[in-house]
Amino acid sequence: MIDDTWYHRPPDVPDRTSAGGVVVRRQDGRVYVALVQEGDLPAYVLPKGGIEKGEDLEETARREIAEEAGLSNLTLVAKLGTRERLSYDRQEWITAHYFLFVTDQVDGTPTDRETAYRLHWFPLDDLPPMCWREQRELIETNRERIVELVERRRPVGTWQAGSLRSGGER
Repeated sequence: MIDDTWYHRPPDVPDRTSAGGVVVRRQDGRVYVALVQEGDLPAYVLPKGGIEKGEDLEETARREIAEEAGLSNLTLVAKLGTRERLSYDRQEWITAHYFLFVTDQVDGTPTDRETAYRLHWFPLDDLPPMCWREQRELIETNRERIVELVERRRPVGTWQAGSLRSGGER
């Protein structure tokens, strides 16, 4: 069970930078968010993962979304925020950067060959149980902003590919 201990950094735990996304689409006047199930776990997560050498944060987010959700037709709208916690195995302290993307894709075939991910769409105002509370909090805290930005569909130009490279500012 994920409890408060996942959000308190123990001494001597190495850092890991990751990036991912809140991917949304409009359908029948509602905003839906893409969440994935990992393996046989019952709770849902946002697609995200570790930055690879030479990638910037946006590139990492796009790659991870394609690997875990199978979505690749993405338009960057904004950076939503950064969250921190222990990794699932408690061996690394993760600083995760989250971006808001819009898509018109409904179906996705995850490309990750090591883990069986399944894409699901949920109304933004009716989320299922999520594994990581900081991911749910990110969505809930930004819900009004997400709806407003999606309705405008106006990309924010300050977070473009190449703006942050691995090994740089987190």
